[in-house]
Amino acid sequence: MLMRSLYLQWLPNFITIGRLVLTPAAIDMIVGEHWRAAFAIFVLAGASDALDGWLAKTFDLRTDLGAVLDPIADKALIVSIYATLAIKGALPPWLALLVISRDVLIVGAVFVAWLLARPMDLRPLPVSKATTAAQLLLAAIVLAGEAFAFPLGEATSLVFAVVAALTVASASVYLWRWVKLMGPDDVGA
Repeated sequence: MLMRSLYLQWLPNFITIGRLVLTPAAIDMIVGEHWRAAFAIFVLAGASDALDGWLAKTFDLRTDLGAVLDPIADKALIVSIYATLAIKGALPPWLALLVISRDVLIVGAVFVAWLLARPMDLRPLPVSKATTAAQLLLAAIVLAGEAFAFPLGEATSLVFAVVAALTVASASVYLWRWVKLMGPDDVGA
């Protein structure tokens, strides 16, 4: 009974680790231009993100490890997919650079805060959740367009703009929180 309980407690973490494992598989499929397989793997990875979060919240299976692994898995998937899609010409390089820069900024800020013994609150902000959802949706749209050979058209430019705006807004909020956290200890005293 205890062993089954431990497995259940760790189920969301196992799903998150699975998403980490799926990331290089999706990248390999994109590089090889196996677009349908890349799309299927990406959808599976996205579904796993929703599933692990739902399980953790619904059944109170949250763990400290999961709180760290989940954003790492999200960032690994998004950064890898955006970089590869830009290299393959399926996504504008400026957008990929913006998305990747935001994640590098966040990871760098968390690392510096940790080095200075001023750890940041790692709970995702609403703007961050919206940004991640929009970034994942755009990647799915681009992959589906490649997989099923349908033209993305002008509406895609609007989605690019929404993703860019959310990415800049999210980066700005994190940067503001980080600057506030790194300020003098006696500010506002």
